[in-house]
Parts: sequence; C-alpha cells; structure tokens
Amino acid sequence: MLFSLLPRWKSRQLIAASSFILLVACAEKPTAADALPLAPAQPAPVVNLPGATPDASTEIQPLQTFAQWQAGFRQQALQAGISPNTFDRAFLGVTPDLDVIKADRSQPEFSRPVWEYLEGALSPLRVRNGKKLLEQNAELLTRLEQRYGVDRQVLVSVWGMESNFGQFQGSKSVIRSLATLAYEGRRPQFAQDQLIAALQILQNGDIQPEAMRGSWAGAMGQTQFIPTTYNTHAVDFDGDGRRDIWGSATDALASTAHYLQSSGWQRGQPWGFEVDLAEGFDYTLADGTIRKPVSEWIRLGVSEYGGLPIAPDDRQLSASLLLPAGHRGPAFLIFDNFRAILKYNNSSSYALAVGLLSKRFTDGGLVYGQWPKEDLPLSRSERIELQTLLGKHNYDAGNPDGIIGANTRKAIRSAQQSFGWPADGYPTQQLLEALRSR
Repeated sequence: MLFSLLPRWKSRQLIAASSFILLVACAEKPTAADALPLAPAQPAPVVNLPGATPDASTEIQPLQTFAQWQAGFRQQALQAGISPNTFDRAFLGVTPDLDVIKADRSQPEFSRPVWEYLEGALSPLRVRNGKKLLEQNAELLTRLEQRYGVDRQVLVSVWGMESNFGQFQGSKSVIRSLATLAYEGRRPQFAQDQLIAALQILQNGDIQPEAMRGSWAGAMGQTQFIPTTYNTHAVDFDGDGRRDIWGSATDALASTAHYLQSSGWQRGQPWGFEVDLAEGFDYTLADGTIRKPVSEWIRLGVSEYGGLPIAPDDRQLSASLLLPAGHRGPAFLIFDNFRAILKYNNSSSYALAVGLLSKRFTDGGLVYGQWPKEDLPLSRSERIELQTLLGKHNYDAGNPDGIIGANTRKAIRSAQQSFGWPADGYPTQQLLEALRSR
C-alpha cells in the first residue's frame, strides 16, 4: 500500500498554507475564505501544485506508522472518556487520505482580488434562493431572532456562504480527515483536539460515523462547524433529541445563531455600511485595531456614501474603518456585528460578503465605490518578496510568509509614508517596484 511507504520518506517539505481554518471551513469552493485577518483577497484554484516551491520550515517526518499512531491515540481518547466501542467503530477501516494531505500542504500562488470574490459570493442565483428560503422559513427565523437576537438575513447569508443552503456540505469522512491531519498534518495537536471532539459527538449519538461528513479540514454540516465549536454551540432546536446540523436546517441555523450571539452579536445594530472619506483623510486610521465612536469618525471626515445622514442611534456605536482594496477602493465603517462574523470565519472578505449578501435579500447591499480593478494583486511569492524588502529597509514586517497580517501592514504604512503616499497599509505592485528600486 502507498501509505506503508510514509515512514520511509526521507523528508517532507510542505507548502506554507494560509492559516488553518480557525472556526469553520467553507465546503463550497467558490466562496471559501482564506481565513486571514482583514485580508483583501481570496485564494484562486491551485496553480501547478506539483511544482510549487517547498518551505523547509514546515518539514514534517512522521516517526511512526499510522497504525502505531492510531494505537497511541486510542489510549488518549479512552483517557478523555471515549468508550472503546465508540473509538473502534469510528476508526473501522480508516486509513490516511492523500487528498487531505495535499489540501493541507497546498498554498495557491495567485489570489483572487476582493471584487472577484464578492462577485461570486453575491451571485444573482444565491440571492434569489436566499429570498425564497427567507419566505419559506419565516416562522422559524422569527423564533431564532427572538431567542438569539441575530438578524434572519444574516443567518440565511451564512447558510448560503457556507454550504449553498445545505447543498454542498463536504463529502469526506470527518474522522478520516482529522485522523490524517493528526497523524501527519501541520498542526497535529489542533487536529487531535478536533478528533476527540468528533468522537464525543459520535458517543453522544447525534450522528453515526458513516454520516459524519464534511470538508477536508473537518468542518461539518450546513453551516460548517468544526467539532469543538459544535460541542460548545450546536443546539437541538427542532426538539428531536439530536443536534443535527447535517440534516436539519432548523438545528443548523439555530446553532449558527447561538454561535454569533456568543461571539458578541448586538441585537438591532448594523454590521456596517459603506462610507465616503473626505479629501486628505488620514488613511493610517484604517486599522482594525482602531475603534472610535461614529460621531468621531464623522468629525474626521467620514460620511455615509452619497451624503446620506447617518442614523442618530448609530453615531455613538464603536466602529473601525475597513479599506478592503486600499484607499483607491470602497470604504466601510464596521461594527461589533462585523467582528462577530469574523469570529465565525476570520476573513474580512468573507465577513463583508456575509454582510452585503444579507442586505441583497432586501434589495440593498450594493457597493457604490469603484474597485481598483486595474490593480494586479500580488502573488504569494511577490508578497514574500515584499516582506523581505520591507525588512531589508528596516520596516519590520515579521517573518516573510506571504501572509499580510498586522505587522506587515504596519511596515507597509511606514514605507508608504516614506514615499509620501497615502498610508493605507495595502500591498501593491507599485510599492513592490519602489522597494526593489531603492
């Protein structure tokens, strides 16, 4: 068997992947987010995976066979309260999954810009289907709003983004996927914790092992919960004795509402809205860590798009400014409810798509600012080069990993200021060329 060769491989060099799914993994590939905080772009399909550049920092060499690992993990599971019968039934016939290993290692070289991501996420078909489901589930959604305080449109939006309203939940065995990741993945302890949680779900009787299907990363059901999130937030809202996020839309939507409520959702408040920025605006303020009352943002030159007045109730709310495509693209004020969506999936593009889709269901959600579509997004190798050059010029961007996080954005702002440019922290080809020429 192919996997009998695994322990004899001399080395394993893995492609540095974008952050492992923190809260959920989207089963529907066109709308899967890359889980980067305040990330402006989403991954495109993998390009030339077999020839991708390896990253020696993520080298993994299993020191035991899968059977040996399974025997050791069985003892851990039993110590955690899993019964021998539950474990043995769940692992019956389980072998490592090469497709999961490949997915865990894959880092696409090219990314889709945020405007292309939104175009797919907010497709007319998804909007039409969402409107129909809002009507068909009106009574249920009213009860969920009353119980959890989360807007019905947002719940249906998450449902649509995660699984196309239950149609694409993932087809892989959750136990097999997580066992593969625990055995030889990049984050074995995380995967083992999820695997214990998945076994607890089976032992509780919520689902049978053969029916526990999900994404390659172990996310499950119509709204794609990972097992630990399921154990803490899934609810049996239809009263049949099982928390069935796979077959029961009622349980899936209620579980999502419970999770968003626990993540800080504020009843009756907006997630955010598009804004105009005055000429000469200080773009260094477009930082997710900076929060100000809306009244203060107005004083600094922020106004709702088109000169519309901002509602009096919104003026005292705490907001941050989001520039998903830099200062040349649309701007948004975002609130606590946007941050709650980020806890569901830590990507600003995903959270923006959920918010805009929820408004499309009531014929809103249009973006009026112009996207800088002439800009070519940086490839992964170019992002790494940018980070390297920033460090070379004494702008500390942290480890050159191709992930544009808080440290890199801070370094970009410093470099932009040195060139006399708007310091929005957004990585561009122009900045890369300027640093190359310095």
